[in-house]
Amino acid sequence: QDTLEMCSQEKEFRSILFTLCYFHAVVAERRKFGPQGWNRSYPFSTGDLTISVNVLYNYLEASSKVPYDDLRYLVGEIMYGGHITDDWDRRLCRTYLEEFIKPEMMEGELCLAPGFPLPGNMDYNGYHQYIDDALPPESPYLYGLHPNAEIGFLTQRSERLLRTVLELQPRDSSTGPGAVGSQEEMVQALLEEMLEKLTDEFNMAELMAKVEERTPYAVVALQECERMNVLTAEIRRSLAELELGLKGELTMTSDMEALQNSLFLDTVPESWLKRSYPSMASLGSWFADLLARISELEAWTRDFSLPSTLWLGGFFNPQSILTAVMQSTARKNKWPLDKMTLQCDVTKKSREDFASAPREGAYVHGLFMEGARWDTQAGTITDARLKELTSAMPVVFIKAIPDDKQDTRGLYPCPLYKTRQRGPTYVWTFNLKTKESPSKWVLAGVALLLQT
Repeated sequence: QDTLEMCSQEKEFRSILFTLCYFHAVVAERRKFGPQGWNRSYPFSTGDLTISVNVLYNYLEASSKVPYDDLRYLVGEIMYGGHITDDWDRRLCRTYLEEFIKPEMMEGELCLAPGFPLPGNMDYNGYHQYIDDALPPESPYLYGLHPNAEIGFLTQRSERLLRTVLELQPRDSSTGPGAVGSQEEMVQALLEEMLEKLTDEFNMAELMAKVEERTPYAVVALQECERMNVLTAEIRRSLAELELGLKGELTMTSDMEALQNSLFLDTVPESWLKRSYPSMASLGSWFADLLARISELEAWTRDFSLPSTLWLGGFFNPQSILTAVMQSTARKNKWPLDKMTLQCDVTKKSREDFASAPREGAYVHGLFMEGARWDTQAGTITDARLKELTSAMPVVFIKAIPDDKQDTRGLYPCPLYKTRQRGPTYVWTFNLKTKESPSKWVLAGVALLLQT
């Protein structure tokens, strides 16, 4: 009550104070939604809120007008923003404050969450009573997120629990009749199957000789083949070594034991991940994905002509192919590369509908959207369907244009990540059309992913 009464501009102070408390609750509790909440976890504390309230008090005492811009900047970029190290998280924090702290709050037209309007002037007990009566039950809507975010967060939590239980199981006990056999027999069978399916490495000397002109696209293809060779060589070496160990022809080392454990628990071994691309998949789906990537590369390197549609998720380094699109256009039109940007048009077609690559730019398939979905008929972002956590995107046409030709109205700058882990797996920003305010999608944590 003392805090509520300390400022001479009572109405403004109380309204903004209540809003700051709600903002603090939202940013602190949003962490539980993992990467869809915040890309990285931040130590927001009550101290941040206390200092923000002091700043508010000093500003209101010093001027008769409410300095909305200054308050938003100090709270969003300094008090809370001081913890934030990721640009997308900074945008999220800024967007919350733009939605919450604005002149409309004094006219009683502001809703902090669906069904939760900002209350008028009350005393301490009145506010408590109001929160008890009016605040809707805990749900992702209170954060601006889609209900699917809750499903994703609960699924990950249960997966973690089950994996821990699995890792605690005794390894060698075959329980009763009809048991699958010992760990070694399972690993041996899996190991033989993998070695059989793994194709030969790319012959780099032959491929180099085949390339007539080292276009940006050809360079990307060769780089990808080299990186794939490093990974498949390591897989082949470690599996062959483990096979000899299981037969008793080599002494088992700690590396071989770790590999054996990974194969048994269906996780990707550490030595493979080091040479691999970011992935959250289990070993079975990771290996199937690896074989699909190899066959895409084989098809591309037959004659080095750009495939009709590119599987962007199939690259070790997706940035390289997007940069190659810009380089090719820049060379053709004699434009400076640093003054260019990528424009992204979502088509209404799927991969099978394209027979050849475009004259300029590239068609890209295999993107997914999390937090919302793409409405193919309307050609805009729209709310996700319940229980559909990631929806597949149609083929996207990517072309390079000069910076100054870009029209940014009605667009949501959407980050593209390699996996659901987000944060360090950032690839590029695609501007997508939206009929609603882009801030809605910022708060919903909408992003494009290359793997689900």
